[in-house]
Amino acid sequence: MGIAVDTNVFINAENGRLDLDAVMSEDESFIAAITVSELLAGVHLAKTAKIRVQRSVFVERIIANVPVLDFNEEITRCYGELYALRIKSKSKANANTHDLQISATCIALGHSILTSNVSDYKNIPNLNIITPN
Repeated sequence: MGIAVDTNVFINAENGRLDLDAVMSEDESFIAAITVSELLAGVHLAKTAKIRVQRSVFVERIIANVPVLDFNEEITRCYGELYALRIKSKSKANANTHDLQISATCIALGHSILTSNVSDYKNIPNLNIITPN
């Protein structure tokens, strides 16, 4: 159906390592609600006021132009299952709850994840991972 864009893709674009227009489709690209939080945290973590202002402009443009997928009941049910699987597994030390929320969003809605950090999403069942070229 669509593609949820991972936070690292936006970070790579902000740092000039990736062209967003080349990897995103205007009518098929989305961001998970938790991705908005991650992007905004990056604004608040900027080392200087100048970087904070530049990053804020970049992030606000993303939020204004890329549809945000709500963390709704359907997605929370999927997340609960993924979280339980992760807790039961030996890899629970590597569990990133934000990545699991993004994964649940994609799985519940039938979307793929566009990410440069494939290792963050390995071993998540039924998740289609796409990497930027």
